[in-house]
Amino acid sequence: MSILVVDDNKDNLELVNDILSAAGYPLIQAMTGPQAVQQAQDHHPDLILLDVNLPGMTGFDVCYTLKSQEATSSIPIIMLTAQTDVESRVRGLKSGADDYLAKPFSPRELLARVERTLKQKSVTEGLRQKQQSIRATFERFVSPSIVEALLKNPDLVKPGGNLQSITVMFADLQGFTSLSESLEPRTLINLLNTYHSFVVKIILQYSGTIDKLLGDGVMALYNTPLEQEDHISRAVKSALHIQDELYWLHQSMPIEHRMKINFGIHTGVAVVGNIGTENLMNFTAVGDTVNVAARLQSIADEGQILVSRVVYEATQDFIFGRSRGLLPVKGRREPVDAYEISNTLFD
Repeated sequence: MSILVVDDNKDNLELVNDILSAAGYPLIQAMTGPQAVQQAQDHHPDLILLDVNLPGMTGFDVCYTLKSQEATSSIPIIMLTAQTDVESRVRGLKSGADDYLAKPFSPRELLARVERTLKQKSVTEGLRQKQQSIRATFERFVSPSIVEALLKNPDLVKPGGNLQSITVMFADLQGFTSLSESLEPRTLINLLNTYHSFVVKIILQYSGTIDKLLGDGVMALYNTPLEQEDHISRAVKSALHIQDELYWLHQSMPIEHRMKINFGIHTGVAVVGNIGTENLMNFTAVGDTVNVAARLQSIADEGQILVSRVVYEATQDFIFGRSRGLLPVKGRREPVDAYEISNTLFD
């Protein structure tokens, strides 16, 4: 942690140096405006104590310059000057200064101002790191409105998990494995990216969260990280929308590249949260709810949307469905009461 002290008077520099050095702060010094700007750019100090009357540039200009540059804009600046009139104070604050201390000053007051400003910087940096972590974790996988809400309340995505009700949707390309055997790698990747982009775009329209891209499949969550009263409907509408729009996507593809998408949707309680650290998190859900949705998708065929009974009952006002009966599910003792749904009548 270092402090840049800027003053054209050597006696003042030595005085501030003695006070801060005794408190254990490493110091950098500058005696002109241009030198202050250069030192700040080169060393990125944690705090700048800045005089106003400087050769080359005024302290006001130095402050404005540093606050206008992205690399130095977050460095707090305390104006330390004999100019104590109201106009000078206002000008200093308008130029971007975080505090204004008049000369002559008490050493105790100087230390108190320094400690307070550094503490505020630490809190701000911590919040900024949380926001960067949130953007890195969610920005590509949830709608912009959800990202902005999380940035306002970073505590919503602390490492750890909670039990909560969610709806899980799995979507998987049928026949991709066999198709991959006949395509050269670049064509295969481009085709997979086309399908993923298509599916993810629609999921985000319904404010779903992309949990994972699983090879040729997608896992999406609803009602997390933000609550959604209609999360079951959002998941079902996502699948129906994808199913409807797939026809138009296929019109731009060779017939041999046209694949159907199978879906599995279930809702229930799961452990949801961040696995990892605040700097490297994987936001995910685990539990029986996730397993049931995955197994329903694995049973689906020819572009079917298979859902559990609870999902079917919650969406009967806008879908058509027919029972598939009690289906055995791998890794689960109890079978799943499954339904195939559509937005049109079945034959």
